[in-house]
Amino acid sequence: MATDKELSDFLEDIELRAFKQAVYAVRKEESALDIVQDAMIKLAEKYGDKPAAELPMLFQRILQNTIRDYFRREKVRSSWISLFSSFGKQDDQENFDALEVIEAEEGSYGAESGQNRLERSQILKIIEEEVQNLPSRQREAFLMRYWQDLNVSETAAVMGCSEGSVKTHCSRATHTLATALRAKGIYL
Repeated sequence: MATDKELSDFLEDIELRAFKQAVYAVRKEESALDIVQDAMIKLAEKYGDKPAAELPMLFQRILQNTIRDYFRREKVRSSWISLFSSFGKQDDQENFDALEVIEAEEGSYGAESGQNRLERSQILKIIEEEVQNLPSRQREAFLMRYWQDLNVSETAAVMGCSEGSVKTHCSRATHTLATALRAKGIYL
């Protein structure tokens, strides 16, 4: 059984990564914040009594389901909006804002020059854009494996697919990212 402190520490640790994962999926920061908040509340309310070791996998499953619920709601909303839009004036659509690069913890690169910081932020922005361009299943597998640090079996359980599919998605994602970054002159 996870203690309140363990649950709180876990949620604090996962918050930023979960937010980025949700932003990659829905491409709206406000919606991503709501999704992460809903997922955290569901975890605390329904699974707060589970062992601390089970929390990462449970949270990932809840987060993915909450993202899917968001898309279902958006689909219903858009069908109603398009149905009723013919009755009134059409508003300008919301412009997509590029993601802001979130800086690392204070002091982690404080000794770097301004030029190095600028180069790093530009590279991170390019990487984030390329991750966003991945197909959704590849992006989902890639983020869980390499961002959330879940193993293959945990990722497969969260995604509801076989371990082989997870490996295939991750392989394709890393190959696509490497090719796209090399084309832009970035060699990691």
